[in-house]
Amino acid sequence: MQIDLTFLHSKFSGLFEIGLLQELAQVGNYMEIEEGHVLMRPGGYIRSVPIILNGSIKILRSDSDGREALLYYLGGLDSCAMSLTCCLNRKQSEITAIAEERTQLIVIPVEKIEEWMTKYSSWKQFVFATYQKRFEDLLSAIDEIAFHKLDERLINLLKRKSKQCKCTVFSITHEGLANELATSREVISRLLKQLEKMGQVKLSRNKIELL
Repeated sequence: MQIDLTFLHSKFSGLFEIGLLQELAQVGNYMEIEEGHVLMRPGGYIRSVPIILNGSIKILRSDSDGREALLYYLGGLDSCAMSLTCCLNRKQSEITAIAEERTQLIVIPVEKIEEWMTKYSSWKQFVFATYQKRFEDLLSAIDEIAFHKLDERLINLLKRKSKQCKCTVFSITHEGLANELATSREVISRLLKQLEKMGQVKLSRNKIELL
Protein backbone atom coordinates (compact mmCIF):
# COMPACT_ATOMS: atom_id res chain seq x y z
CA MET A 1 0.00 0.00 0.00
CA GLN A 2 1.28 3.51 -0.89
CA ILE A 3 2.66 5.37 2.13
CA ASP A 4 1.73 8.98 2.86
CA LEU A 5 4.68 11.28 3.66
CA THR A 6 2.76 12.91 6.52
CA PHE A 7 2.24 9.47 8.05
CA LEU A 8 6.00 8.79 7.88
CA HIS A 9 6.75 12.15 9.50
CA SER A 10 4.50 11.20 12.42
CA LYS A 11 6.21 7.84 12.87
CA PHE A 12 9.87 8.71 12.23
CA SER A 13 10.09 12.33 13.38
CA GLY A 14 13.62 13.01 14.63
CA LEU A 15 14.85 9.59 13.46
CA PHE A 16 15.10 9.85 9.66
CA GLU A 17 16.03 12.89 7.55
CA ILE A 18 13.55 14.35 5.07
CA GLY A 19 15.25 12.93 1.96
CA LEU A 20 15.10 9.43 3.39
CA LEU A 21 11.44 9.84 4.35
CA GLN A 22 10.63 10.95 0.79
CA GLU A 23 12.35 7.87 -0.65
CA LEU A 24 10.69 5.65 1.94
CA ALA A 25 7.30 6.99 0.82
CA GLN A 26 8.18 6.13 -2.80
CA VAL A 27 9.59 2.62 -2.42
CA GLY A 28 8.31 1.37 0.96
CA ASN A 29 5.26 -0.85 1.21
CA TYR A 30 2.88 -0.59 4.19
CA MET A 31 1.50 -3.91 5.46
CA GLU A 32 -0.80 -5.14 8.21
CA ILE A 33 -0.42 -8.80 9.18
CA GLU A 34 -2.36 -10.98 11.59
CA GLU A 35 -1.07 -13.03 14.53
CA GLY A 36 0.67 -16.17 13.31
CA HIS A 37 1.59 -14.76 9.89
CA VAL A 38 5.00 -16.07 8.79
CA LEU A 39 7.17 -13.35 7.27
CA MET A 40 10.31 -15.38 6.76
CA ARG A 41 11.45 -19.01 6.75
CA PRO A 42 14.92 -20.60 6.74
CA GLY A 43 16.34 -21.18 3.28
CA GLY A 44 14.41 -18.40 1.58
CA TYR A 45 16.04 -15.39 -0.03
CA ILE A 46 15.13 -12.10 1.61
CA ARG A 47 13.73 -9.60 -0.90
CA SER A 48 12.62 -6.96 1.60
CA VAL A 49 13.45 -5.82 5.13
CA PRO A 50 10.72 -4.90 7.64
CA ILE A 51 10.52 -1.93 9.98
CA ILE A 52 7.91 -2.60 12.66
CA LEU A 53 5.51 0.26 13.41
CA ASN A 54 3.18 -1.41 15.93
CA GLY A 55 2.81 -4.96 17.23
CA SER A 56 5.55 -7.54 17.61
CA ILE A 57 7.36 -10.24 15.66
CA LYS A 58 9.31 -13.12 17.18
CA ILE A 59 12.52 -14.34 15.58
CA LEU A 60 13.29 -18.06 15.91
CA ARG A 61 16.30 -20.19 14.95
CA SER A 62 15.86 -23.84 13.90
CA ASP A 63 18.24 -26.75 14.36
CA SER A 64 18.82 -29.62 11.93
CA ASP A 65 15.90 -31.56 13.46
CA GLY A 66 13.47 -28.69 12.94
CA ARG A 67 13.28 -27.66 16.60
CA GLU A 68 13.06 -23.92 17.12
CA ALA A 69 14.39 -21.63 19.84
CA LEU A 70 13.45 -18.01 20.44
CA LEU A 71 16.20 -15.48 19.67
CA TYR A 72 14.46 -12.15 20.25
CA TYR A 73 11.36 -10.03 19.67
CA LEU A 74 10.93 -7.07 17.35
CA GLY A 75 8.69 -4.22 18.50
CA GLY A 76 7.88 -0.64 17.49
CA LEU A 77 10.47 1.03 15.19
CA ASP A 78 12.58 -2.14 15.26
CA SER A 79 14.11 -3.97 12.33
CA CYS A 80 15.71 -7.40 12.07
CA ALA A 81 19.52 -7.48 12.10
CA MET A 82 19.49 -11.00 10.66
CA SER A 83 17.47 -9.78 7.67
CA LEU A 84 19.82 -6.85 7.14
CA THR A 85 22.85 -9.17 7.25
CA CYS A 86 21.33 -11.62 4.77
CA CYS A 87 20.44 -8.74 2.44
CA LEU A 88 23.90 -7.18 2.47
CA ASN A 89 25.62 -10.56 1.99
CA ARG A 90 23.06 -11.98 -0.46
CA LYS A 91 22.59 -14.97 1.86
CA GLN A 92 19.59 -17.20 2.45
CA SER A 93 17.56 -16.65 5.57
CA GLU A 94 18.62 -18.60 8.67
CA ILE A 95 15.64 -17.60 10.80
CA THR A 96 11.87 -17.81 11.07
CA ALA A 97 9.93 -14.57 11.65
CA ILE A 98 6.34 -14.87 12.92
CA ALA A 99 3.87 -12.17 13.97
CA GLU A 100 3.17 -12.50 17.70
CA GLU A 101 0.08 -10.28 17.36
CA ARG A 102 -1.58 -8.05 14.77
CA THR A 103 1.33 -6.01 13.43
CA GLN A 104 1.78 -2.96 11.20
CA LEU A 105 5.05 -2.64 9.31
CA ILE A 106 6.82 -1.10 6.35
CA VAL A 107 8.86 -3.35 4.07
CA ILE A 108 11.81 -1.95 2.12
CA PRO A 109 13.28 -3.47 -1.09
CA VAL A 110 16.67 -5.08 -0.49
CA GLU A 111 18.42 -2.99 -3.14
CA LYS A 112 17.79 0.15 -1.06
CA ILE A 113 19.44 -1.17 2.12
CA GLU A 114 23.04 -0.75 0.96
CA GLU A 115 22.33 2.32 -1.16
CA TRP A 116 20.90 4.21 1.82
CA MET A 117 23.88 3.23 4.00
CA THR A 118 26.12 5.57 1.98
CA LYS A 119 23.43 8.11 1.11
CA TYR A 120 21.77 8.86 4.47
CA SER A 121 23.58 9.16 7.80
CA SER A 122 20.32 8.60 9.71
CA TRP A 123 19.82 5.25 7.96
CA LYS A 124 23.40 4.17 8.75
CA GLN A 125 22.83 5.08 12.41
CA PHE A 126 19.52 3.16 12.40
CA VAL A 127 21.19 0.03 10.97
CA PHE A 128 24.09 0.18 13.47
CA ALA A 129 21.65 0.73 16.36
CA THR A 130 19.64 -2.28 15.14
CA TYR A 131 22.76 -4.47 15.17
CA GLN A 132 23.60 -3.26 18.69
CA LYS A 133 20.12 -3.97 20.04
CA ARG A 134 20.00 -7.44 18.50
CA PHE A 135 23.52 -8.21 19.79
CA GLU A 136 22.34 -7.31 23.30
CA ASP A 137 19.24 -9.48 22.80
CA LEU A 138 21.40 -12.43 21.77
CA LEU A 139 23.69 -11.94 24.79
CA SER A 140 20.62 -12.01 27.02
CA ALA A 141 19.46 -15.23 25.34
CA ILE A 142 22.88 -16.82 25.92
CA ASP A 143 22.85 -15.69 29.56
CA GLU A 144 19.39 -17.22 30.00
CA ILE A 145 20.57 -20.59 28.70
CA ALA A 146 23.92 -20.58 30.51
CA PHE A 147 23.01 -19.17 33.91
CA HIS A 148 19.30 -19.74 34.54
CA LYS A 149 17.25 -22.84 35.26
CA LEU A 150 14.38 -23.69 32.94
CA ASP A 151 11.71 -22.47 35.39
CA GLU A 152 13.45 -19.09 35.57
CA ARG A 153 13.71 -18.94 31.79
CA LEU A 154 10.01 -19.73 31.50
CA ILE A 155 8.88 -16.98 33.86
CA ASN A 156 11.28 -14.54 32.18
CA LEU A 157 9.81 -15.45 28.79
CA LEU A 158 6.29 -14.81 30.09
CA LYS A 159 7.40 -11.42 31.46
CA ARG A 160 8.94 -10.53 28.10
CA LYS A 161 5.71 -11.47 26.33
CA SER A 162 3.74 -9.38 28.81
CA LYS A 163 6.02 -6.39 28.26
CA GLN A 164 5.87 -6.82 24.49
CA CYS A 165 2.08 -6.96 24.26
CA LYS A 166 1.49 -4.61 27.23
CA CYS A 167 -0.90 -7.17 28.67
CA THR A 168 -0.95 -9.82 31.40
CA VAL A 169 -3.14 -12.41 29.67
CA PHE A 170 -1.97 -13.98 26.42
CA SER A 171 -3.04 -16.85 24.21
CA ILE A 172 -0.35 -19.48 23.81
CA THR A 173 -0.20 -23.25 24.08
CA HIS A 174 2.18 -25.21 26.26
CA GLU A 175 3.66 -26.61 23.06
CA GLY A 176 4.25 -23.10 21.75
CA LEU A 177 6.19 -22.17 24.88
CA ALA A 178 8.13 -25.43 24.70
CA ASN A 179 9.17 -24.64 21.11
CA GLU A 180 10.41 -21.19 22.07
CA LEU A 181 12.47 -22.61 24.95
CA ALA A 182 13.67 -25.65 22.96
CA THR A 183 12.25 -28.20 25.39
CA SER A 184 9.28 -30.59 25.57
CA ARG A 185 5.62 -29.77 26.11
CA GLU A 186 5.48 -32.12 29.11
CA VAL A 187 8.28 -30.23 30.88
CA ILE A 188 6.58 -26.86 30.26
CA SER A 189 3.22 -28.18 31.49
CA ARG A 190 4.85 -29.40 34.71
CA LEU A 191 6.67 -26.11 35.27
CA LEU A 192 3.53 -24.06 34.60
CA LYS A 193 1.61 -26.09 37.20
CA GLN A 194 4.38 -25.41 39.68
CA LEU A 195 4.26 -21.68 38.90
CA GLU A 196 0.47 -21.74 39.32
CA LYS A 197 0.82 -23.32 42.76
CA MET A 198 3.32 -20.58 43.65
CA GLY A 199 0.77 -17.93 42.61
CA GLN A 200 2.83 -16.57 39.71
CA VAL A 201 0.48 -17.56 36.88
CA LYS A 202 -3.13 -18.57 36.34
CA LEU A 203 -3.79 -21.23 33.68
CA SER A 204 -6.81 -21.74 31.45
CA ARG A 205 -7.33 -23.38 28.05
CA ASN A 206 -4.65 -22.03 25.68
CA LYS A 207 -4.31 -18.94 27.87
CA ILE A 208 -1.90 -17.89 30.58
CA GLU A 209 -2.33 -14.99 32.99
CA LEU A 210 0.80 -13.53 34.55
CA LEU A 211 -0.04 -12.57 38.13
